[in-house]
Amino acid sequence: MIDNGNHIAMLSLGDSYTIGEGVAEHERWPGQLAAALRDEGIPVAPPYIIARTGWTTDELDAAIDAAGITGNYGLVTLLIGVNNQYRGRSVDEYREQFDALLQRAIGFAGGRADRVLALSIPDWGVTPFAADSGRDTRHIARDIDAYNATAGQCCKARDVAWVDITFATRMRDAARMLVADGLHPSAEMYAQWTALALPEARRLLTA
Repeated sequence: MIDNGNHIAMLSLGDSYTIGEGVAEHERWPGQLAAALRDEGIPVAPPYIIARTGWTTDELDAAIDAAGITGNYGLVTLLIGVNNQYRGRSVDEYREQFDALLQRAIGFAGGRADRVLALSIPDWGVTPFAADSGRDTRHIARDIDAYNATAGQCCKARDVAWVDITFATRMRDAARMLVADGLHPSAEMYAQWTALALPEARRLLTA
């Protein structure tokens, strides 16, 4: 769980929200989280990220296979599912595939569920992109809530830390914290996610 520089190795799994579509590398929330932990004296290395814009749960699973990950990580993060919702996939399918990804994340953490951190799916329905798409934003919100309830239940069953960042994406000023595409979060929004995730990450790494 320690890299060659005596830092805690970190692995972050996800989609556009993890790779940080439209922001600089250091502005992605996993990078901000690692930096915040280092500021507190917890030696976390910059994260190794397996994520791509547009990925669903099954596509992330296949990408993990292709990456051929070896070794254990001291902290593993997971944020995935918005593209399942966008493509109209069922909550039941999401439950099965998300839980399988949770199991893989625990494996990458050396079998330690207490070193895995999952984040909820943001509500993209509140963005200008969604408003211009013609889709029912209330329906999007209901779907997102259902997906998140399912993911939270999976995390609870496996004793994995769960952080709700969705409410932050629904705040009144959230629409101004987006990049130019009117859909993806800016560094400022990712900083809010980092602030929400930091207490749990700190707890996991100092317990």
